[in-house]
Amino acid sequence: MSNNIIISASNLTLSYGNTEIIKDANFSIKKGEFIFITGPSGSGKSTLLKSMYGQIQPTSGSLIVGGVELENINNRKLRELRTHLGIIFQDYKLINEWSVKKNVILPLMIAGYSIDVQDTQAERLLKHVKLTELKDRFPLQLSGGEQQRVGVARALAKNPFLILADEPTGNLDEYSSNVIWDLMENACEQLHTTVLVVTHKIPTIFSRPYRHFIIESKGVYEVH
Repeated sequence: MSNNIIISASNLTLSYGNTEIIKDANFSIKKGEFIFITGPSGSGKSTLLKSMYGQIQPTSGSLIVGGVELENINNRKLRELRTHLGIIFQDYKLINEWSVKKNVILPLMIAGYSIDVQDTQAERLLKHVKLTELKDRFPLQLSGGEQQRVGVARALAKNPFLILADEPTGNLDEYSSNVIWDLMENACEQLHTTVLVVTHKIPTIFSRPYRHFIIESKGVYEVH
């Protein structure tokens, strides 16, 4: 597989029990690309995303992310892969008892980085998402848009090669949504991070080139 290929699926089938959700999908995604995945509710968008960070393993076929084959992956290898991924959830998944700053540096704490590195990275990221003044607040003191900006900062904490975002603006108003799209565009453009977003609708304000896949009838198809 080329070093430039970040995700490669070959005859990928994903199932829950005996129910096939995705069948015989074939696609590849390169470093630095911005990908949108759309499709009807229940079509398998989130299932496909979950397979990319190992929450669901392939039923058959092959799925390779960052050079790691995800079929029958062991826990140690999966933990290692996840340290290089940034994941953004629709419902934020912040720790409400922790400050904004502590939520942002959670991946660095888990990985055992020094306090100095944690502080430096937190300062840089909070400035990037324009939340420096709110660093000592707690998630429930923030608006939904602010909470999702904390989620974006956390996803970027370890300079991931891949960001996976599941309906990241699904709960947000238009202004907050546009801020989140800008942040993810910047990550793709400035850091050459590959960004893959599951969404019901591609934003009209989006300016950078992107690829669009749609999931229909268990298949994954690229829209040209």
